[in-house]
Amino acid sequence: MKNFFLSKISIISTVLLAALISTSLFISGCNFGNQNKIIGVSMPSKEQQRWTQDGDNIKKQLQAKGYKVELRNAEGDIDKQIAQVQELIDKDCAVIVITAIDGESFTEVLKNAEKKKITVISYDRLISNTPTMDYYLTFDNVEVGVMQAEYIENAFNLKDGNNTIAIEIFSGAMDDSTTPDYYEGQMSILRKYIDNGQVIIRSGQTTLEQTATFDWSGEAAAERLEKIIADYYNNGAKIDAVLSTYDGMSIDMIDTLKAAGYGISSDKPLPVMTGQDCDKASVISIMNNEQSMSVFVDTRTLASRTVEMIDDIMVGKKPAINDSNRYNNGVKNVPAAICSPVLVDKENYRHVLIDSGYYKESDLK
Repeated sequence: MKNFFLSKISIISTVLLAALISTSLFISGCNFGNQNKIIGVSMPSKEQQRWTQDGDNIKKQLQAKGYKVELRNAEGDIDKQIAQVQELIDKDCAVIVITAIDGESFTEVLKNAEKKKITVISYDRLISNTPTMDYYLTFDNVEVGVMQAEYIENAFNLKDGNNTIAIEIFSGAMDDSTTPDYYEGQMSILRKYIDNGQVIIRSGQTTLEQTATFDWSGEAAAERLEKIIADYYNNGAKIDAVLSTYDGMSIDMIDTLKAAGYGISSDKPLPVMTGQDCDKASVISIMNNEQSMSVFVDTRTLASRTVEMIDDIMVGKKPAINDSNRYNNGVKNVPAAICSPVLVDKENYRHVLIDSGYYKESDLK
């Protein structure tokens, strides 16, 4: 009888132990244990809509996984961003995600991250000249440029070889690592038309340095366009297309074109105007037949990939990457996870942006 009771106690103990293990695994699977793991996120500016969205999306998704998140925004000040990154290092963050204002300015501060064995992820802008760069997350920026240039190519049937158009090019900021990629994609389509005379750039400003826009500033782009119109399009010549890399520049340049008489009559229509990011103002402009297109880089997708990568890092698993050789930061090839952009125009904006829940109908009024 004694053995019988001992046996029964043993069975009950085994069941209880199994239940405890099962509960522990469930809790682990739900990531509740992440509450003591700090993730640092450094965004560059609040002026551009997408960086506010990116920061909020990353923070929201990380918190849903149980992580504590320290989100910082440098408000366009590189010294402030470096100080904020140092603050995140001092807080012993396990991972720091950085979208750099100036990708060449982090060499010294990231030495401190390396000493603490903190994993550093470049988010959308590659940080250069440092070995302390573990992963890079971005969209295919060359493809963004291709999409923008192909839109112009198709709008004027340049492949037919019969049409000649005048365009002007507005690239991004020179201190942004993505700017050369956009330009590379654009020129991979347009260079042949520039060389054979089908695409005329009356200003003669064709190099990346000549077409760059300080700080991606819409005001700076508009001022340059105003000067180009005054200097090169004052004798009846018209601009047929403006190759703009970013929505925030496109919107201001549309105002400049209107002030110069474009869009008032069918004899002088607004030029084809490209863009990127699908900012609200630009989507509304597309709906109103002003801006022609934008390239959508869904910040939710990039945020999700970032969170997946952090999850993998925290459990010692190698994160999923799809490019090991394309992105060299001057010191090393940085393993990268690349997401695909989507072209948006008046034909598909509703499906891509509203049906997907990125915007509500009321957002675009």
